[in-house]
Amino acid sequence: MSSPHDKPLPKRIILVRHGESEGNLDGAAYTRTPDHQIPLTQEGLVQAQQAGERIRQIVSAMSRDWKVYFYVSPYGRTRSTLNEIGKSFSKKRVIGVREECRIREQDFGNFQVEERMKVVKETRLRFGRFFYRFPEGESAADVYDRVSSFLESLWRDIDMNRLHSDPSNELNFIIVTHGLTSRVFLMKWFKWTVEQFERLNNIGNCEFQVMQLGNGGEYSLAIHHTEEEMVRWGLSPEMIDDQKWRAHSHKGEWNERYSWYLDTFFENLQESDSSVEGENDEPNPPFPLYKYA
Repeated sequence: MSSPHDKPLPKRIILVRHGESEGNLDGAAYTRTPDHQIPLTQEGLVQAQQAGERIRQIVSAMSRDWKVYFYVSPYGRTRSTLNEIGKSFSKKRVIGVREECRIREQDFGNFQVEERMKVVKETRLRFGRFFYRFPEGESAADVYDRVSSFLESLWRDIDMNRLHSDPSNELNFIIVTHGLTSRVFLMKWFKWTVEQFERLNNIGNCEFQVMQLGNGGEYSLAIHHTEEEMVRWGLSPEMIDDQKWRAHSHKGEWNERYSWYLDTFFENLQESDSSVEGENDEPNPPFPLYKYA
């Protein structure tokens, strides 16, 4: 099978958080309504319509031959958000849509008891948001695993041209999902650490994040978004610098300008072999080579 990077890549991957829901306004809604059935408010419907208009302006700004493909969480609030966003697009622009269970909301358990959830969320803050698993529910680490699986499928969609996309068209993926799922998606895509994830903030209802393909073949948030936006999302100065570098880098290049990634894992890593071995040390003998069946 050929590498997915040999195929025409989507110009943009746009992560959209659902519109305002009844659960966003009143946490008690989860005590009487299953999470996946929580509906949008009237304000949430308006937000979704406005988001659709803004997204259409973005994807149509640079090309006349553009198309969109939607992935959507199966939850009621994301399906309703997609429906309102879709009002900004004609049929000839939409290649297709797929309901994708792997980009659903983090599972917080079944019917949520309000007072119990307050205690549980306080415990999560002490334990850490990424690894804490809700009773009868999931941790962000669990969400990471299924988002990773979804990304593998997304690349196969591209590699095998399952979307039947015309290479002459500028393709845009629009993923209608949830706040934490978006953060985990970005963490996986850009290889952020757990420590970096912990500092990230949710985007607002019907706010969206545009990962745009740079000239060198790397995706970056810095092409469409301002530094102020990325700061508000919780990206550190080093993470923002990396996004700026990605906007102009070539696929497969190593970002040597920013050492923060290695410094995250190693303390006092030496700059050269001589600093570690000593100037007059004999070279180490080569490792033995083994053949594996």
